[in-house]
Amino acid sequence: MAAGLLFLALGGCAGFNLFGAPKIREEEIIPPQVLYQQALDQMDQQRYNTAVETLAKLDRQHPYSEYAEKAKLMTVYSNYRIGKFNEAILAADRYMALYPSSPETPYVLYLKGNSYFGQIKDITRDQQFARDAIDTYGLIISNYAQSEYTADAREKSKIAWDQLAGKEMSVGRYYLGNRQYTAAINRFRVVVEQYQTSTHIEEALLRLTEAYLSLGLVGEAQTAAAVLGHNYPSSPWYQSAFDLLNKQGIAPKVIEGNWIAAQKRT
Repeated sequence: MAAGLLFLALGGCAGFNLFGAPKIREEEIIPPQVLYQQALDQMDQQRYNTAVETLAKLDRQHPYSEYAEKAKLMTVYSNYRIGKFNEAILAADRYMALYPSSPETPYVLYLKGNSYFGQIKDITRDQQFARDAIDTYGLIISNYAQSEYTADAREKSKIAWDQLAGKEMSVGRYYLGNRQYTAAINRFRVVVEQYQTSTHIEEALLRLTEAYLSLGLVGEAQTAAAVLGHNYPSSPWYQSAFDLLNKQGIAPKVIEGNWIAAQKRT
């Protein structure tokens, strides 16, 4: 009799199953238009973390509703706004995979590119984010040239390119300081050949002058300084290169036949 009463008592406990574990409450189903409006209101209030949760609920409860695509787009935006860049990138990839022909693709690419751009490290660190940003912005520039996001994509691509050049310069200066002149030259050559529009090009030509002089390759040093002077005659980097050569009793001069001569602009 007592055992029967105990069973009834346990069975009557609200929120628990027969083994004492709490019951899992079923999620309340909310109409998709209500959830979507809630998310918009939360974004208006700058509550982006909450908006992401609401959009996730919409996606979970109504994956095929007319609001599903909008929800996925807003998920990209919300994650980007709160600095959850990796989540924004994943959300962007998911959106583009599901809606490859969407007119919002340039915008999604722009948010994805910005998410990479926002994670670019200083030039002493790995620059994979800069490369990924350039690749993503390149898709906008190549495929959506008339997009309102193209101009900014170009500008940020230039900054990212400058980061890559800066990384090469950082490593090159390290080698130069340790008298590993050939390794240093290889790094500075990359800047001169691949990053001609970067802000590092003038210093790269000076460092080439310095490294080649250190190896006794006078012709290459003269040519590097001459190309620097031809392209940037008022540059303080050219004055430094000129002074380096002058101390050796030589002057800048283009010696045809080496790779640096080809960098002289008309």
